[in-house]
Amino acid sequence: MVCMGAHHYYVYILASKIGGTLYIGVTNDLIRRVAEHKSKLIESFTEKYDVARLVYFEQFDDPENAIKREKRLKKWNRAWKIRLIEQHNPNWDDLYPEIAGPP
Repeated sequence: MVCMGAHHYYVYILASKIGGTLYIGVTNDLIRRVAEHKSKLIESFTEKYDVARLVYFEQFDDPENAIKREKRLKKWNRAWKIRLIEQHNPNWDDLYPEIAGPP
């Protein structure tokens, strides 16, 4: 479960499906942000391509490092991103229920 008490920042990767379209973002509230992607309330890349499965995230204590990491990951080639996801989440499971807890 993600602790939302202290100030943390998250770099996250969403996927449309296993091996599908990827989206990399940064936020200070991972549960809220992924919920926004899932609800498709915001017209965006994720809404257009149905990218709403949280397949990877990292936690940071300060925003500068989170933003640096997000920018670095966005420059990676697709194979590296897939390898990163599969090292931590080989089945591309949606991690959102784990962090959000029961509905």
